[in-house]
Amino acid sequence: MTNKLAAVLVVCGLAVAGLRADVVEQVLVKVNGEILTKTDLEQLQVTALKATNPNVTAADLQNDATLRKLLNEVTPRVIINAVDEMLLVQRGRELGLKMSDEQFTQILANIRKENKLDSEEKFQAALKQEGLSIAGLRKAFEKQMLINRVQQQDVYSRISISEAESRSYYDAHTAEFLTNETVTLREIFVRAAQTTPAEGTEAIAAAKAAALAKVGTVRERVLKEDFATVAGEISDAASKANGGLIGPLGIDELNPDIKTAIATLKTGQVSEPLDAGNGYRLLKVDARVTRKQATFEEARDQIAEKVFNQRRAGEVLKYLDRLRAQAIIEWKSTSLKEAWDVGRAEAAKAVAEAEAQAVKDAAKTGATQ
Repeated sequence: MTNKLAAVLVVCGLAVAGLRADVVEQVLVKVNGEILTKTDLEQLQVTALKATNPNVTAADLQNDATLRKLLNEVTPRVIINAVDEMLLVQRGRELGLKMSDEQFTQILANIRKENKLDSEEKFQAALKQEGLSIAGLRKAFEKQMLINRVQQQDVYSRISISEAESRSYYDAHTAEFLTNETVTLREIFVRAAQTTPAEGTEAIAAAKAAALAKVGTVRERVLKEDFATVAGEISDAASKANGGLIGPLGIDELNPDIKTAIATLKTGQVSEPLDAGNGYRLLKVDARVTRKQATFEEARDQIAEKVFNQRRAGEVLKYLDRLRAQAIIEWKSTSLKEAWDVGRAEAAKAVAEAEAQAVKDAAKTGATQ
């Protein structure tokens, strides 16, 4: 199976062994009556280990001490995520959400296109290689769809950003709304005739001198004629197709020689010939954008997006904590319950840190006003 398709399946929670025959399984936890089995957990642990420890070897996994250490690191996050997904999917079903046949057909079409599986035979072979089926794919994608839509409906749509909150963020992060100085240039490059070492330094110097003389003549032309037209006619640079246009470029990104050559040029002015090693270059300043601080009004949409993204993770964590508190969770494994407690503590810490940072930013803003 192609890497793209494999990545999609991992995101949707389908490991290679995602479809197995129904067997009697050891139940580790029940969440509102829905079970998570030992096999389910092991598959999730393997996926997490691969994601967080890409350099882990088969030998590492054969070493009991190493394996135990790795599992202790990933299991709290694995179990908290597994239970959270179950709760979100259950909430989606309560809301009557489901994937339509049309939506799933479109998803399959996109997978085929992105992975160049242009025939049914290739597609089925790719699924078989991973031990998957159409039914398994649908279940995985529907689960992800339910999770996304529940978060959108129950969390994101309820995030309200006040004027005061936006202004507080802007005042605390003004550097994020600075427009860097940029310049848009046009160039004409005149390449020196190619010479060989056998021809000697005099031939090389003569070729450079001829190129310099030519670029001098070209400069006289562009002071009277349209630079872009002359560039399209004469330039040896690839940019000739666009009338010599290059940029916009950040001033700090420019080659030091170019930066110096255009430092005092105003918009519309042309530089003196600039030695480019294998020829000479003329540069015209087509436009300049000076470094500028965007006002609150100018940056309003950016601010709203940044504040939303800052709050989104914390609001999701608080929402999930409410779902966990309302759920009937029956643990069949003491060690897994302990891992769950660690995971909840880590999640609570993340929420507290996000809220503390928001308070800190607000306090910082108040102190500077």
